Amino acid sequence: MKPDFNWDDIRVYLAIARTGTLSGAAEAMNMGIATISRKLDRLEKSLAVPLFSRHQSGYRLTDDGEALLERAEAFEYAGLAFGEMAKLQGNVAGLVRLATSDNLATHFILPSLKKLLEKYPNLRVEVLSGIQSVNLHRRDADIAIRMVKPDAGNLTLKRLGTVGFGLYGAKTYIENLDGTPAGLSLSNAQYVGWSETHQHLPAARWVTRMLRGRPCRVEANTLMAQISAVSEGLGLGVLPHFMAMKSGLHCVNPDIGVDQPLWLVMHSDLAGSRRVRAVADHLIAVFDEHKNQLTMP
Repeated sequence: MKPDFNWDDIRVYLAIARTGTLSGAAEAMNMGIATISRKLDRLEKSLAVPLFSRHQSGYRLTDDGEALLERAEAFEYAGLAFGEMAKLQGNVAGLVRLATSDNLATHFILPSLKKLLEKYPNLRVEVLSGIQSVNLHRRDADIAIRMVKPDAGNLTLKRLGTVGFGLYGAKTYIENLDGTPAGLSLSNAQYVGWSETHQHLPAARWVTRMLRGRPCRVEANTLMAQISAVSEGLGLGVLPHFMAMKSGLHCVNPDIGVDQPLWLVMHSDLAGSRRVRAVADHLIAVFDEHKNQLTMP
């Protein structure tokens, strides 16, 4: 590598890798397309390797470009960490992106943010919720709350608690079967199952075992849809206690062995950031306050 290598050119390379086009990178970096193209050409000449192959649909990383991606991200995080440390001591300001599920955001996180933002008026929080996954190494988010423990990467983890699951049904559905939850024949009941893309979930595997080869008449791919289906008496469902109880469903079995741990995850290079740390500490306190609601019916 030549000694006159330019850090801004690496940022351009990362922007193109993430957006797939010069125009997308230009918008992300608030630069002109010609400037983006010039910086990419300069970086490729400096490295003496092609980083992208050009296609009608956009730019794709070459094998060399893919191999250098992780190192470039390490440069980026080092720069971010340096900038964070240079900020005024005690200043909690700027944007923190938090990735989580719709359900945790709605029930616990969003109702708690007013207190946090009143304490830090220059702090901003973007909550990214939904079924799409985020990559902390690409800085899609600064913090993530997950029910699957990451097993790779330069990440800092904190266990927030346990999400308790139970077997739930609508009162009318249970009564129509045999009158009481205690006498319910679980092997003959209908179940609201998960779609094929979600069969890896502990709840989905539990339902599959109970069906014993029978087809599942109703499937859904979100917890809110599962709640709706169970509420309409379409079958029993394996649901988080905090959601099922709030929806007025009746618990048939409070402990079926599919509880899941809840993890707070952040990139280790951002763990010392005051704005990220402020949000992380707030989330730890929120979930500690609601740990019984989260775990038990």
